[in-house]
Amino acid sequence: MSSTTTSPSRSTARYAAELHGNYDIVVAVFCGLLLISNVGATKAIAFTTPTAWPGMIVTDGGAFLFPLTYVLGDVLAEVYGMRKARRAILIGFVLAGIASLCFWLVSITPPAPGWDNQDAWAAVLGFVPRIVLASLLGYLAGQFLNAYVLVKIKQRTREGKLWARLIGSTLVGEAADTLVFCLVAFGGILTGGVLANYVITGYIYKVLVEVIMLPVTYLVIRQVKKREPGYLVVPDDTDKDRPA
Repeated sequence: MSSTTTSPSRSTARYAAELHGNYDIVVAVFCGLLLISNVGATKAIAFTTPTAWPGMIVTDGGAFLFPLTYVLGDVLAEVYGMRKARRAILIGFVLAGIASLCFWLVSITPPAPGWDNQDAWAAVLGFVPRIVLASLLGYLAGQFLNAYVLVKIKQRTREGKLWARLIGSTLVGEAADTLVFCLVAFGGILTGGVLANYVITGYIYKVLVEVIMLPVTYLVIRQVKKREPGYLVVPDDTDKDRPA
């Protein structure tokens, strides 16, 4: 005798179960900031200082938002660990590669009649493939080292001394990222003292931004941890890991 019971998959509309926590939001913002920074980095910018030294500060448009990717990279490594941080880093890598391919395809396709901005487009975003290559190489080196150092320090300090792993990972990760990016993106374009200025200024600036952003990073990490059901930490009455 055949069963008359209807399969649930046929009788109801089914959807994936809702995920709890904020991992997807952190990853989305992380990748968005990376993509925006890659486009902004196509423009080299310089500021004249009122003092004889350094006289001029050379950087690029990515400096406005890119340091924030390291803030979120810290959040990913601190809250979710190396495996999920690596997953987010690789997602950003793939999206940046797709963006570069898309800009290249747009640049080589013929413009429509009456659209007179082809040269301007190519002059700005035609530079994106080299920028993205530099960004991807620096990004992979910097973000992986940032996450690796943070996780290793956390294995020793556990929930204490958050400031030590945030600053320690930043010093290592930003050094690798800045050096690789600057040399690949602007090697041969910027030379000598200008290139050295670019590398040193970029590194100091990014590290300072992250140090200044420490209170914000603390707040974000604390809030994300509270909203992650899988993050099981015994509350401590003393705030031992706050920087002195």
